Amino acid sequence: MKRLIRILPTVGRIAAWSALLFGGSLIAHLLIYSADGEGTDLDHLQRFNDGYKVFSLTLPNSLTFCDEAVPMDRIDVRERLDRELLVNTYWQSNTLLAHKRANRWFPLIEEILWREGVPEDMKYLALVESNFTNVVSPMGAAGYWQFMKETGQNYGLEVNGEVDERYNVEKSTLAACKYLKKAYDKYGSWALAAAAYNLGPGGVDKQLGRQKKENYFDLLLPEETSRYVFRILAMKEIIRDPERYGFHLRKRDLYLPYATRRMEVKGPIEDIAAWATRNNTDYKTVKLLNPWLRDTRLSNKDGRSYTVLLPAEGFHDTVPE
Repeated sequence: MKRLIRILPTVGRIAAWSALLFGGSLIAHLLIYSADGEGTDLDHLQRFNDGYKVFSLTLPNSLTFCDEAVPMDRIDVRERLDRELLVNTYWQSNTLLAHKRANRWFPLIEEILWREGVPEDMKYLALVESNFTNVVSPMGAAGYWQFMKETGQNYGLEVNGEVDERYNVEKSTLAACKYLKKAYDKYGSWALAAAAYNLGPGGVDKQLGRQKKENYFDLLLPEETSRYVFRILAMKEIIRDPERYGFHLRKRDLYLPYATRRMEVKGPIEDIAAWATRNNTDYKTVKLLNPWLRDTRLSNKDGRSYTVLLPAEGFHDTVPE
């Protein structure tokens, strides 16, 4: 290494010796110099170091989940929350997208939660489950609320090759409300209801019986379920007070709710692309607004009534400056 230092020009030698003396990376210092030995990127590096800081976080003194107190006086509770806050604060791209998408979907979800008597904090459960993308888990859970096929059907969702209402935000939110209210009626705790959403009631019952405890924060649970409520709490904290955690978003950065109009369909749609054209839109937009339509047609052999969303005036508008 000393031989490498001798062949560097003066500025390079200073940087290299600094690296050795103060524990920095010699290779990192070597990489910032151009072939002619001039420190052309040194100013940039200095500006980067001055502007980009990585901080530990100050935890909130008190916290609630669905109006239930979180025991912040416990060491494991503080550390579990700290972990999830750090993960979501420093996974900046994911959390920025969460902010943007939440602005689009929270108003609709909040209205349904309020109407169904489910605490507003549960909107963060959907955000944690999917980050408001129509992902499919390795186990086959789908949609914003990540319902398994059988569970979704048990809670009133139609799931087949042409229609999958797990991807219908309104209907899947209603199904999630039914699930969470049933779990709350059983456990008397929204934290345990959330745990049951992740682990299943059978898994929660097993741990309650084994450990002789009735509080989520008293239980030793499988890793994913142990983190689950804390992930929800972390996103709640960051979304509610973004600047505290270093996120700076302007109004125009947020995604608007889609401007839509509703059309009731009671018969078949033989060709969704042609049907879209007749309704002054296109196949891509119909599928964007109605991801629950899973095929190129809707047979509707049972003559059901479906609400299909179509773009309305202002669909392509953005938030003004």
